[in-house]
Amino acid sequence: MNFTRLQEFLEEVVNVHHVPGVDCMVSLKGETVFRHMTGYADRENKVPVSTDTQYYLFSSSKVITCLAALQLYEQGKFLMTDWVSDYLPEFMDMQVQKLQGIQSAQNHITMKQLFTMTAGLTYNLDTPFIREINAKTGRKATTRDMVRAIAKEPLLFEPGTHWSYGLEHDVLGAVIEVISGQMLGEYMKEHIFDPLSMKNTSFHTAHPERLAVLYKKEDNGEVNVFHPGNEYCLSDTYESGGAGLISTTEDYLKFCQMMTRGGTTEDGTRLIARNTLDLMRTNHLNAQQQKDFNWEHFGGYGYGLGVRTLVDRAGVGALSPVGEFGWQGAAGSYMFIDMENELTIFYAQHMLNSMEPFIHPRLRNILYTALEY
Repeated sequence: MNFTRLQEFLEEVVNVHHVPGVDCMVSLKGETVFRHMTGYADRENKVPVSTDTQYYLFSSSKVITCLAALQLYEQGKFLMTDWVSDYLPEFMDMQVQKLQGIQSAQNHITMKQLFTMTAGLTYNLDTPFIREINAKTGRKATTRDMVRAIAKEPLLFEPGTHWSYGLEHDVLGAVIEVISGQMLGEYMKEHIFDPLSMKNTSFHTAHPERLAVLYKKEDNGEVNVFHPGNEYCLSDTYESGGAGLISTTEDYLKFCQMMTRGGTTEDGTRLIARNTLDLMRTNHLNAQQQKDFNWEHFGGYGYGLGVRTLVDRAGVGALSPVGEFGWQGAAGSYMFIDMENELTIFYAQHMLNSMEPFIHPRLRNILYTALEY
């Protein structure tokens, strides 16, 4: 193995493309074989990226939420064909945006459609209903409060007919709360974070001084501090299953390593079955939904239960094997799982407009060449 090219690329990301700071870890067969940190967690005060730097995971939260829900699925707590309204009654009578105007939905949202982003939910964070519940509660709306507000927004399409990136996994977090009887963060701590010794992962950090400054790359190329922080945390107490978690690179790598081991912790405790992970990384999209899943760097990928999954290496020129899967976050985090080779990478940065289509495919391909040189 020779990781020189990977290290050089990470330096290029910081020094040429002006990402303030990055941290990248690679694990092979359960052992960390590469780590490189460079740049700043706080550029203005010259605070370098360190092992205890925390980051907003944004949508890298989604994979943890989906795995948490799949734990309950394994216990027979729900079926993929169940209506979401069986658990969240506010989703019983949904409205849909159609050419003729707002109409009643003909189909019920199913649990599978929450996992696969095919329910038709929007990603609108500023609806009148969200503003109303925040005003009513003084921005103390709970996850259940906020999901009731989300349910009032008309769907983009009839459930199950298309794919669109929306608030489905936030709603899935509320389902977890109803089924488990715990707050989402409490459930994750007991069933995922504590077994994996992920001591630095939560919805609300106990160490704000360790949280990297969040930046945004402007259209003119300037990189400025993004003061609003995580806008996906829709209230001060809301636990967003879709984008709300905070973590470190080392913590998230433990989560990834668990999946490369087929669902077990380092000491052999099983958190999820291998068969369930195989279902998670199976492409669940039909022909129309696959057309909708058209992000420029996802050619050759389908979408499973909360993850992209590689179905055609030629479609994107991937050096990874079919079945490789993972997801990413708005500030540039990137998780990548290759179960066949027990290989994983987790890459963290903290810059919106993250250059994801440029950085992530290169990380993937450079990683595979590094293993053979």
